[in-house]
Formats: sequence, structure tokens, C-alpha cells
Amino acid sequence: MFSKSCEYGLRAIIYIAQQSAQDVKVSLSTISEAINSPQAFTAKVLQQLTRNNIVKSIKGPYGGFIIENDKMNSIKLSHVVKILDGDSIYTSCGLGLDKCNDNAPCPLHFKFIEVRNQLKNMLENTTLKMMVSDMSTDIFHLKG
Repeated sequence: MFSKSCEYGLRAIIYIAQQSAQDVKVSLSTISEAINSPQAFTAKVLQQLTRNNIVKSIKGPYGGFIIENDKMNSIKLSHVVKILDGDSIYTSCGLGLDKCNDNAPCPLHFKFIEVRNQLKNMLENTTLKMMVSDMSTDIFHLKG
């Protein structure tokens, strides 16, 4: 449903938020290892999120990536999805067909509208603060 860059972006911001809540800055290599993403790919995703003021990048030997605590209440998952994937997740065909619409629907069209609406609602109503607060286990360090 999400592109790989969006999946990695969502994983990265959740991981960074988790660490930031404990006042820990995290390096690119730490993030990439924790979310199981290639480092170069993670760097590109984080660059987009930094440009869009989702994460903050601090340079230098004591630097790293952080998300300011006061921002965690206002950053919604939908912001990240929009930055990395645009709005197509809310409008595209469930089967990936180009010409699917209300007038020429694919077999999943009307059922998929419900799924898309539920997804949009969840993404627009879930903040990073909620994600960090709801995590009872450290999902990034679980093995197999």
C-alpha cells in the first residue's frame, strides 16, 4: 500500500520519536540498522523529512536526528505519507489500474473506497506522540 520510502520513513520517524522522547539523538547508521533499511536509502528519506521540518538534523560529533517533543503532538502520520508518497494512496485503484473510477470501476473499487477512507482517517488522527505513548515494547529491537 505504501511505497518502500514511505514505509522506511514511517519506521524512521517512529524510531526517532521513541529515542527523542528519551532525549537521545540518533545517527543515520543507528536509524538505518534499527529500521532494517539500507543506509543510503534512509539518508534520502531523512533528507526529505528534514526539509519538511518533520525531523531535525544536528551536525557534528554530538549530532544526530531528533524530533522536538512539542512537535510530536502536532506531527501526524498523514504528514509523512503526504511528503513521501503524495495523495495517491487516497485516490489510486486497489488493483493499480489506471482507468479505474466510479464510472468504470474495477471489481474492488467500491470496497476499496472504504479501506482508503479508514486509512486516511487513521493517518490523519494519529500523532507521533500517540505512536510513542502506545508502544508497550520496543518493536525495533525485537528479533525474528
